[in-house]
Amino acid sequence: LQQESAHYFGYVYFRQVKDSSMKRGYFQKSLVLVSRLPYVNLFQSLLQLIAPEYFDKLEPCLEAVCNEIDQWPPPVPGQTLNLPVMGVVIQVRIPSRVDKPGSSPVKQFNQENLLPAPLVLPSIHELDLFRCFQPVLIHIQMLWELMLLGEPIVVMAPSPTVSSEMVLALTSCLAPLRYCCDYRPYFTIHDSEFKEYTTRTQAPPNIVVGVTNPFFIKTLQHWPHILRVGELRMSGDLPKQVKVKKLAKLKTLDTKPGIYTSYKTFLHKDKTLIKRLLKGIQRKRPSEVQSALLRRHLLELTQSFIIPLEHYIASLMPLQRAITPWKNPPQIRPFRQEDFMKTLEHAGPQLTCVLKGDWLGLYRRFFKSPNFDGWYRQRHKEMTQKLEALHLEAICEANIVAWMKDKSEVEIVDLVLKLREKLVRARCQHLPVKEETLQRVGLYIETIIGSLPEDLQTVLHHH
Repeated sequence: LQQESAHYFGYVYFRQVKDSSMKRGYFQKSLVLVSRLPYVNLFQSLLQLIAPEYFDKLEPCLEAVCNEIDQWPPPVPGQTLNLPVMGVVIQVRIPSRVDKPGSSPVKQFNQENLLPAPLVLPSIHELDLFRCFQPVLIHIQMLWELMLLGEPIVVMAPSPTVSSEMVLALTSCLAPLRYCCDYRPYFTIHDSEFKEYTTRTQAPPNIVVGVTNPFFIKTLQHWPHILRVGELRMSGDLPKQVKVKKLAKLKTLDTKPGIYTSYKTFLHKDKTLIKRLLKGIQRKRPSEVQSALLRRHLLELTQSFIIPLEHYIASLMPLQRAITPWKNPPQIRPFRQEDFMKTLEHAGPQLTCVLKGDWLGLYRRFFKSPNFDGWYRQRHKEMTQKLEALHLEAICEANIVAWMKDKSEVEIVDLVLKLREKLVRARCQHLPVKEETLQRVGLYIETIIGSLPEDLQTVLHHH
């Protein structure tokens, strides 16, 4: 779960009230909370508290709320926060990288015996997946594959809420793999990219867009995958499941719910998941339990797909004994797709997943997707940083005085500059290095400078 660097999220509370004095016959107004943080549940709950009051009392109410929010502590991963606002305390836990994927959020215990009792949010960002995916449960496999491959998808929904929830549910179904494509939970004809997305002169971009305007059925019908959903209703039975239909069946005026695509899945359907969810419906299992089942299934599917890739990329890391103090660290070996494919026979997804199908074909398509590119860049960056850290440790363990004995002043000055650069990089990039290691490198630099003539010492201390 990461802060968005390129976009803002807009969380909206919309109110519409009948008013005969208005030209349209009703008065409508929205309160929007803008943030780079994807804390959907926290910010929607916050708006539910603030907006009704704001519509009654206007600016003074907003000013008071902003003053309270200004006092909130920063969101530190792994911490449980108590956030006071308008006489209520919202209690949330900020997820952390070390949380076990798929584990249920830690039950919060309020040490301070808060009064009034806090409004506890079980998760700061996770949606009710079961409710969102209700009409498409039997196609969950297909949707997971489309998201994994970063395919362009249009979600056509009856309201901005349904559209946003479906898009966010889709982007979350690859966890713990990061969805690296763009997505727009609610896209309108006024958006600046409208022209780019509706043009037929180039292929649609790798993006998931949620829309409600029927006009888009016509302008986006050249997109390869269109998911049309109705209102999400929770009932005692399995809701009517949408059918997969050919794109040619997409009618401009009366488009029935369905997945309009010619995509053929690489993997076979998982019938046991559907049976378990159906049993849950019959036994009136709570929605959050059904969601947990669904999330666990998607998590295991993604992990089965990613683990062979993780094993292979780890094998590209140079051996620790190849890292010597006075040479640049060795290079990470290149990722060769064919070499990876050969590993699948003995260490492929079949070891952890019962699903049959064309896994090799799925990997080949995945290699062309932005999600592979994003995953590989992130892993490569982490491995490079690990190499840098190991190199610094090797330098710390070396005998620097012995190394300097037969070196010229030029070589020694060069080492000082390189070590300084390494120290700066280690601090700026937060390399996985112990603080004492960094301090030792600092002392080494001082020792080396101290061995040089005074005029050089002066130059290096000023540098």
